[in-house]
Amino acid sequence: MRRRVAVIGGGIAGLAAAWELAGHGDDVAVTVYEGSDRVGGKLRLEQVGGAIVDVGAESVLARRPEALTLFEEIGVDRRTTHPAAVGATIVSGGRRWPMPSGTVMGVPSDPESVRGLLTDDEVHRLAAEPLTALEADDVSVGDFVDARLGPAVTDKLVEPLLAGVYAGHARKISLDMAVPALSRAAHEGRSLLDVAREAQLAALSAPAAVLPVFASLVGGLGTLPPALEAALRGAGVEVRTGAVVREVRPDGGGWVVSTGPTTDVVRERHDAVVIATPAPPTARLLSEIAPTAARHLGSIDYASMAIVTFAVNGRPEALSGTSGFLVPPVEGLTIKAATFSTTKWPWLAEAHPERTWLRASIGRHGEEASLQHADAALVETALADLRTVVGELPDPVDAHVQRWGGGLPQYAVGHRRVVEVARRDLPPTLTLAGAAYDGVGIPACIASGRAAARALLTR
Repeated sequence: MRRRVAVIGGGIAGLAAAWELAGHGDDVAVTVYEGSDRVGGKLRLEQVGGAIVDVGAESVLARRPEALTLFEEIGVDRRTTHPAAVGATIVSGGRRWPMPSGTVMGVPSDPESVRGLLTDDEVHRLAAEPLTALEADDVSVGDFVDARLGPAVTDKLVEPLLAGVYAGHARKISLDMAVPALSRAAHEGRSLLDVAREAQLAALSAPAAVLPVFASLVGGLGTLPPALEAALRGAGVEVRTGAVVREVRPDGGGWVVSTGPTTDVVRERHDAVVIATPAPPTARLLSEIAPTAARHLGSIDYASMAIVTFAVNGRPEALSGTSGFLVPPVEGLTIKAATFSTTKWPWLAEAHPERTWLRASIGRHGEEASLQHADAALVETALADLRTVVGELPDPVDAHVQRWGGGLPQYAVGHRRVVEVARRDLPPTLTLAGAAYDGVGIPACIASGRAAARALLTR
């Protein structure tokens, strides 16, 4: 008898869970429920200035295997592409500096490599690292780096990198979850500078060292969800969009999943469920069946952000030679980062030689006021900040604002414990997947989805 499994949420974690389940052929019947009009979550394409471009996540970490393995499994690996060999920059003191190499989330392996970006006094403080073991189970990244290397390292190096990953603040994000290598060093009383040096040497000597750090797909990373959806349908998976799940309730040894409007509820029975929605809606679905899990997941906060994408004519000189820049909060700009997409991605430059695309991100955790403006105002603000950093830019021929409300989970101090307690409270035929649990990157979300599916199959 076929086991029926519901996957609630059609982001990349949910789709990966469904793909893992589909690999068991006739033994499992899978239904994916996605509340919006398309699958993919934060992987999304839109037309801007005559081209279809990413307005969400644009690349994956290539030195983790999960995304590239999935590319191969669904037959899109022939479109795998990598960024151009140009570096990023970081803004400090109103000018751009080359992004230091050999860092662990901004912690440098060589203090001299950040002189200029940091003042002489700040470099001296960095080099005079006191070695004291951390006694607490967890602490924020920023508080620990402040104590070891000085606040300037947090403000100018760590903060912009963490903001790029979490849209959060270094002094609130868990060291244990965000930078486990530094967390281990903290508890062992080891030097963070030594950890960065060792990580650099290991990266250079590893087999993956010859590979680019990041990857995408020709046509944009947003082409992955429809390709995966097609592969799922080909494997017999039912994928439903516009299907908002209102309730999951136990029914004997299985579950009843309720969708549709309150006036016309559709109830379907499944033997097991993967919930791959963000923590707040997951908590609501679990409120009656796993109240401890619901309470803990409900405590996970999220950051909202917006991606403002521009198209300009020609090849502005100000955008050449670098893939973009990061902006520390201490610089006082509204944008937190910019990507020069045409410079970064050769496929885009080759496809549209007459035009250039770039994008800027706005929004950090707790700074929702920066997003409470009309799209036109966000476009104006982002363009003004870009010109402040890079100088002269032509007026855009088109602009697009993609808002990601509650887009990125915040791994607060003690987050690992929150997740562990929540998972312990779950019934054995219900699992969780997504960015709220084990990592926010695309490979981590794919791994989360596939692990959640395997857990059900082994039970």
